[in-house]
Amino acid sequence: MPQTRNLVLVLGDQLDLNLSALDGFDPERDAIWMAENETEATHVWCHKKRLVLFFAAMRHFRDALRERGFTVYYHELQTDRRRDSGPDFAAILAASVRKLAPQRLVMTECGDYRVQEMLAQCASDQDLNLQVRPDRHFYCSLDAFEEWAGSRSSMVLEDFYREMRRSEDVLMDGDKPAGQAWNFDKSNRESFGRNGPGELPHVRGFRPDDTTQAVIDMVEQRYGDHPGHTEGFDLPVTHAEARTALRDFIDNRVSQFGPYQDALWTDLRFGYHSRLSAALNLHLIGPRECVDAAVDAYRNGNAPIESVEGFVRQILGWREFVRGVYWLKMPGYIQRNALRAQLPVPQSYWDGDTDMACVGDAMANVLDNGYAHHIQRLMVLGLFALNAGVHPRAFHDWHMAMYLDAIDWVSLPNALGMSQFGDGGVLGTKPYCASGNYINKMSNYCKNCRFDYRKATGDDACPVTTLYWDFLDRNVEHFENNQRMVFQVKNLEKKRNDPDLMDAIREQAKRLKDRIHAGERI
Repeated sequence: MPQTRNLVLVLGDQLDLNLSALDGFDPERDAIWMAENETEATHVWCHKKRLVLFFAAMRHFRDALRERGFTVYYHELQTDRRRDSGPDFAAILAASVRKLAPQRLVMTECGDYRVQEMLAQCASDQDLNLQVRPDRHFYCSLDAFEEWAGSRSSMVLEDFYREMRRSEDVLMDGDKPAGQAWNFDKSNRESFGRNGPGELPHVRGFRPDDTTQAVIDMVEQRYGDHPGHTEGFDLPVTHAEARTALRDFIDNRVSQFGPYQDALWTDLRFGYHSRLSAALNLHLIGPRECVDAAVDAYRNGNAPIESVEGFVRQILGWREFVRGVYWLKMPGYIQRNALRAQLPVPQSYWDGDTDMACVGDAMANVLDNGYAHHIQRLMVLGLFALNAGVHPRAFHDWHMAMYLDAIDWVSLPNALGMSQFGDGGVLGTKPYCASGNYINKMSNYCKNCRFDYRKATGDDACPVTTLYWDFLDRNVEHFENNQRMVFQVKNLEKKRNDPDLMDAIREQAKRLKDRIHAGERI
């Protein structure tokens, strides 16, 4: 057997036939290496559907590559752990290198600093050159983002987003933004009103084939103690399925996406959201394809500018921005804890058992689907964790474990940074803290809850509200000079004018935090 020239490493979030690592691939001299492994399944306590998604998508991509005549060396997890070739990427790759003796390793930029470092160290240990190529999946290269960030005193999403719109000529009419505005946030904050969302369009699902079913069986047997379940798994795991899911969103939901993207309602699972983030983050579909389809819907008169701009902002703006921040600030970013929060993630975030209607409904979605839309994540689950003082790294680890679309580059800035303010303001100039009043305005949760969102003390006091005032009270020195926190700080001062009330809030908050620390039900 001739010596392998390039052994091309393809990770589970790089399932793209146009991957830069495959440039110049010679089927006669090169080979592809892919590996399911125990560490990536267990370094956080992964949701069963997350495991199914990654492994099923990887196996389908392996088969697609082989159909094109590529040699693929694939490490497949079995029910029997004793059949593993090693516990992690490094061990499995080292064994493959010893067997194949490649001249060089090639890969595309990783989505996880930890994994990138592991593979680089493995290559060094094997005395092999590792060539790391840029990831063309994204609009903005890491070098371009670093250049953009280096030219300014602070990184502001809006500045970055407008520059991306101009440079990529997306939703532009000449040198002006389409619709004569850069964003339509004021039009995109509607609640469903008293009567709720009504009948919502069905979200296209995909029946597991034999390959996916084999993964489901393996996960249930090998990882049966992990959170969530595999029942009803219907996510796209191939490029063709991902394109079908995109067309379903464009045809049936994008027109109403904008106004109701922040709305909450009991038992609402996907609403008008795209449910494309997992496919995007595994590279089963590209951001340009998604953005172009949405813009075409606007240009053809099939969707309003408010909805299309809101969707484009999430992909061309926020998604690109957080990736740039991640690689610019790592490795130190993951250690940040600006507010010195120390609590563990509440037990209800693993099992959904709580009397809090908002958290219970959001967690039912997470446990069933490995999904929650951005307001459920930020302003329900993230909000309660922030108010309580959950350690931002612990919250990130939970986020990585429970959401199907979580990759380290997107989870860490969103969870540790934006949601928990652990970075002290790198991503957002203010913490996303609020009382139960916000949840009441955006949902019907509070009407069906045993707690009263208006109360901070007493047996029926809302834990979100109690912990909100406690959060402000214990962190006020961080925010008293923050112009975006002026009204909240002033409202805190009014509370502090009643010492007995503040003492009662502090005591009630302490009891709640003690219960969270002890893993007790709330």
